[in-house]
Amino acid sequence: QVQLVESGGGSVQAGGTLRLSCAVSGLTSSLYCMAWFRQAPGKEREQIATINNFGLTKYLESVKGRFTVSKDNAKNALYLQMDDLKPEDTAMYYCATKLRSPGQLCFGVGPAYEYNSYGQGAQVTVAS
Repeated sequence: QVQLVESGGGSVQAGGTLRLSCAVSGLTSSLYCMAWFRQAPGKEREQIATINNFGLTKYLESVKGRFTVSKDNAKNALYLQMDDLKPEDTAMYYCATKLRSPGQLCFGVGPAYEYNSYGQGAQVTVAS
């Protein structure tokens, strides 16, 4: 069973930086997607960044150039470096993973892009 545990959330001023970490265990295949989602109060959860087993990344337009997703296979860890944070980035952030088929994309909206394992979440609050 896949388990994910986030850490590194907190409160910062606008323009500040935070780095989220996600410890991953129980992944049983070499073909997988990993992702970061976030959900602000009163809003739907949105996918903000993905990375596949080859290291291919993709980002939500609003975080492109500010956020960087990466992974460390030796440490079984996923990271999200967040720079130039804005008040609208305030949300609960979740790491997620799923196994994928060859050629299957990791980033997108809809049933084909749903993830089946999520962490407990880490709160990020950005003050103006």
